[in-house]
Amino acid sequence: MRTRDLLTLSVGAVLAYRLRSALTVLGILVGIGSVVLLTSIGEGVRVFVVNEFTQFGTNIIAVVPGKTETFGISGATISTVRPLTIDDLQALSRIDNVITAVPVVQGNASVEYGSRARRTVVLGVNSGVPETWKMPVGSGRFLPADNMRASRAFAVLGSKLRDELFGNRNPLGERIRVGGNRYRVIGVMASKGQMLGFDLDDTIYLPVDKTLEMFNRESLMEIDILYKAGTSVEVIQDDIRRVLVARHGDEDFTLITQDKMLDVLGSILDILTLGVAAIGGISLLVGAVGILTIMTISVTERTSEVGLLRALGARRGHILQLFLAEAVVLSLAGGMLGVGSAVALIWTVQLLLPSLPVAIAWSYVGIALLLALIIGLVTGIIPARRAAAMQPLDALRTE
Repeated sequence: MRTRDLLTLSVGAVLAYRLRSALTVLGILVGIGSVVLLTSIGEGVRVFVVNEFTQFGTNIIAVVPGKTETFGISGATISTVRPLTIDDLQALSRIDNVITAVPVVQGNASVEYGSRARRTVVLGVNSGVPETWKMPVGSGRFLPADNMRASRAFAVLGSKLRDELFGNRNPLGERIRVGGNRYRVIGVMASKGQMLGFDLDDTIYLPVDKTLEMFNRESLMEIDILYKAGTSVEVIQDDIRRVLVARHGDEDFTLITQDKMLDVLGSILDILTLGVAAIGGISLLVGAVGILTIMTISVTERTSEVGLLRALGARRGHILQLFLAEAVVLSLAGGMLGVGSAVALIWTVQLLLPSLPVAIAWSYVGIALLLALIIGLVTGIIPARRAAAMQPLDALRTE
């Protein structure tokens, strides 16, 4: 049987029973569409989280006190044999291929200007923040490179904090009170938005020594090291370990690289995407059962047609191909319509709700179409073999 004749007969059989075929296609459409839609949500979450972590750059190593094999929140482990100090920071900044080293001390305090006050996050840092964290200054300048043991009382505001305290006024040069001490505002950061729920714009940046004094601390919560692009991260880690072990006498600290964080996050989010794809696969199973049922009914109703074809010289292989092709046509039609509907819905959501993390996982789209083809072949094989096994005379007697 020629391929053209096979396709003509298969499509003709599908169109002859429009309602039944439409219901079968609908089952596959819902299944494939569910897989594409759910995996797109999973992929969107993955892209969102990765972008959140890489917006500060990828060539950063965080040093946190305490030896641990897990990746916790910055500053979560602060009790060690020997805490991180400003001297440690200065020693690390002298390592080859290190561009900047930023100390981090975090707390919460009331920021006051005139009659206005707002409690916000206080970050004790140094002059390396804009370059290390990829955070540009919107107006004024960032903290100068002062002696980190005797810094001047300067402050830099996040854009949201500036709006809350000063409104439309220019804050540069104004005096504010933070935790009972007076600071002069010398800069305002450009808007950065949120990172995993942390509002970077509702923040004030102070010199690290002033912040240590404010919160009555003696040690740093974290040191972020920016190294030159193209430098081996393993070499930098070895140099950091060598310097700190020489100073501390033991490896009582943990190094967290962006690559390791992204690898762990990627593994978790890949499992999440696979899990939601499996949920969508349940709908595909329902569609497969629908095709199997419809094709079984079709064989029963078209017994006389099979007998006539056999009497006219069609071989068993031709009958097998005919019913398999019909099942594949139904499944592929449902698969393509399902993918098209899901993609159209995703694009509409992205247009109407651009902040919603949804991204089409094209690899899963290809897998979904392949599954539609496999479903058609697998579910069509049993009814097709049954039709091919009919004897011509027995089949014609049913007329």
